[in-house]
Amino acid sequence: MTSLTTPKGAGLSSVSTGRKIKDKLVQGFVYLAFVLALVPLLSVLWTVVSNGVARLDPTFFQFSMNGVSGKDPGGGAYHAIIGTLEQVLICSVIAVPIAVLTAIYLVEYAGNGRLGKVVSFFVDVMTGIPSIVAGLFVLALWLLTFGFEFSGFAGALALTILMIPTVVRATEEMLKLVPNDLREASYALGVPRWRTVCFVILPTAMTGIVTGIMLAVARVMGETAPLLLTIFFTKAINTDPFSGPQGSLPTFIWEQAADPNQNSIDRAWTGALVLIAIIMLLNLAARLVARRSAPVSR
Repeated sequence: MTSLTTPKGAGLSSVSTGRKIKDKLVQGFVYLAFVLALVPLLSVLWTVVSNGVARLDPTFFQFSMNGVSGKDPGGGAYHAIIGTLEQVLICSVIAVPIAVLTAIYLVEYAGNGRLGKVVSFFVDVMTGIPSIVAGLFVLALWLLTFGFEFSGFAGALALTILMIPTVVRATEEMLKLVPNDLREASYALGVPRWRTVCFVILPTAMTGIVTGIMLAVARVMGETAPLLLTIFFTKAINTDPFSGPQGSLPTFIWEQAADPNQNSIDRAWTGALVLIAIIMLLNLAARLVARRSAPVSR
């Protein structure tokens, strides 16, 4: 009598072969998507580098545009580099503590409370605010209502509004990834919640938190619209962010690119290259710091 049963292992073999084919197809699509994503990135980098190296000389880093017209070959972005670094530093000093503490409250303390939901809602609202609206808010409140003058600090306040929600969401997600076993083990030893947050949860999530902070820094460092409304324009060097108009790399690039002279366009490309390089160096430094401060697993 002929057996109607499937030979042992035949079904598993066909299923395994089908899964392998699907796995290879999906893997191929993933690699293809990765290559497609690299195309615009490499294209932008190549365009900026190839056009920006023309004016990448010591003069560009040592001099400002004070007294230099658009058609002149000299001039540099020293005033803009100083302004950008000071504005982003002030913005980070204000935004990072507020954002990290907000995320800690939402994850560790708020629970399902009404206040936590309200805070989370307003963070979502701030995430979708256009950058120019942040600049208009600071212009209306800080400059027109309170009567302060255009300054780098006013620009830093506008950037702070844009930076806070990004850091809050990044920190919140990183804190949620910390296993609850670590929290429970700490509480079981009688450690207070604030010490658990400071010495267990934050060190565990530090690498991701720093990465989120650097993404936020990269975002605000390239913002132009809010700075046009708050720091005004200057070609001179102003190292005091609390007094008078101050330059920045985004406004420098915008101003130079608007001039049809080739010398101005070359300076704009070099400014964009320097801005990208600063962001990359900050990311590298932050990764090194986060790696050293992360807890060592044994």
